Amino acid sequence: MSETPNDPIAPTAAGKVRGLTRDGVHEFRSIPYAAPPVGNRRFRPPVAAEPWNDVRDCTDFGPVAPQLPSPLEALLGAADPVCDEANSLSLTVFTPGLDDARRPVMFWVHGGAFVNGTGASPIYDGRRFVQHGDVVVVSINYRLGAFGYLHLDDIFGTDFAGSGNAGILDQVLALEWVRDNIAEFGGDPDRVTIFGQSAGGMSIGTLLGLPAAQGLFAQAIVQSGGSSFCIEPDVATATARAVLAEAGITTVDDLERAPMDAILAGQRKVFEAGLRSDLPFMPVHDGTVLPQRPIDAIRGGLGNVPTVIGTTKDEMTMFTALDLGTGTIDDSAIANALTESFGERGAAVEAEYRARFRDLAAADLVSVIATDRVFRTPALRLAEAAVESRPTYMYLFTWESPEFGGILKSTHALELPFVWDALDKPGLSILTGKGPDLQPIADAMHAAWIGFAQTGDPGWPRYELDRRLTQRFDTTIEVIEDPMPEQRALWSEIG
Repeated sequence: MSETPNDPIAPTAAGKVRGLTRDGVHEFRSIPYAAPPVGNRRFRPPVAAEPWNDVRDCTDFGPVAPQLPSPLEALLGAADPVCDEANSLSLTVFTPGLDDARRPVMFWVHGGAFVNGTGASPIYDGRRFVQHGDVVVVSINYRLGAFGYLHLDDIFGTDFAGSGNAGILDQVLALEWVRDNIAEFGGDPDRVTIFGQSAGGMSIGTLLGLPAAQGLFAQAIVQSGGSSFCIEPDVATATARAVLAEAGITTVDDLERAPMDAILAGQRKVFEAGLRSDLPFMPVHDGTVLPQRPIDAIRGGLGNVPTVIGTTKDEMTMFTALDLGTGTIDDSAIANALTESFGERGAAVEAEYRARFRDLAAADLVSVIATDRVFRTPALRLAEAAVESRPTYMYLFTWESPEFGGILKSTHALELPFVWDALDKPGLSILTGKGPDLQPIADAMHAAWIGFAQTGDPGWPRYELDRRLTQRFDTTIEVIEDPMPEQRALWSEIG
C-alpha cells in the first residue's frame, strides 16, 4: 500500500511503525512482536523482535503461521493461506487515537483447533469495537500445530523445555508487547481484556492458569473453550515422534533445518493416522511452563480476574452435519465415544441420552453428546473452578441459523459475527443468512463485550452455583437459570 502524508506513525520498543487510517480508525498491521522462530529458535520459547532503524511499513497484512488448508475455511470460500514461518509472529492494532487516553484494550486470540487461523481474518476487523466502545483492539498470530505444540523435552532434552507450549508462550510475549507498547497507541496496559474463541478460548483458559501470564491481563472472555485442554507429556511425546518420523528428523540439526513443508506433512500424517481422537496439538502439561493443569491452577486461585465464559447450544453440528473430518457416524460411533469418556458407565449414559432425545438420528445424537463433552462441560468446569475466587459470568448463544436447511442450528463459531458486529462481512451470510432478527442480537453481544472491557461487568448477574444464572443470546435476550440441567448432571462425575 502506498504511503500518504497522513499515515499514522507510532513508536514501539523495536522501532517506529507506519499504519493507515480507515473510517477514523488507525490500523497498524502485522507488527512483529517476536524474532523469527527459525533455525535455533525453532520449537523454542520466543524472544522479542529485533530493533529496526527506518519506519516500518505496517499498512498490509503479512503471512500467517505455517498451517494446512482448513476444511471450514474452504467451505467459506477462503483461499489457501500464505504461510511464512520466519515472519508469522505478528500482531495488529486498531486504535482511535495515538494519544495518552489510556483506553481499555481488547486482546484477541483466534481459533482454529490450534492448527489453523490468523488474527488478520476479515471477521476480526476491530474497527467497530473501536468506533462503538472507544477501545484499542489487538489481534495476534501465534505458532500453530507442530510448530507451536511439539513436545520435544523427552526426545531432544532440556534445551527444548517448553517446546510443547511454544504457541502459548507466543501469546504471552504478545501480551508483554502490549504491556510495554500499547500506551503509545492510546491503550492502557493495566486494562487488558483477553478474549478468544474455540482454540482461542482454550488459549484464554490456559493463560488464566499459566504462571508466566499473570499480571498481563485484567479480565478474560472464554468463548467455546475452557481450561481443561492440555495433553499429558507421554501422549504429546508420542505425537512428536510420529511427526518427526514422517518428516525424516532424527537429530537437532535435522530439526532446525527441515523444510516447513516436511513438518506440515508430518502433521498431516498424525491427523490421517488418528493418533488422537481429539486435538493432537494443544498445550502440554509439561511441569515447567505448565506446572499444573490450568483448571487445577485456577481452582487454586490463579488467574483471579473477572471472567466471562460461554458456548453455543449446538457446537458440534459444524463438524457432524457438514462432515468436516468426523468420518462415519453410526450407533457404534456413539458407543465408542461414550465408552472413551465414561468407561463402564458408557452404556448407561447412552441410554439416558437416547431416552432424552428419542427422535434424533445417530449423527444428531453424536452432535449433542460431543457438544457436551468437548465444549459445554469444559466451560462449566471452568466456571465452577473460578466462581469462588472471582466475578464469573456465563452466557449461552442459542440463535439457530436457517442456512443449510437449518441443520447447523446454533453451531460452533456462529456467535463470532455477532460479537464482532460483522454480519455484513462478505461470505458470512452462508452461515447466518440475512434478516431483521440478526442485528439486534449483534448489538446486544457486541455491547456486552465492550461493557465488560470497560467495566468488568457484561451487564447480567454473576454466575453462582446455587442458581447458575446464564445470559441467553437469541431473538429473545434474557437471563435463564441453570440451562440444560439434566445434561450437566450426566457429566458431573467426569474429570
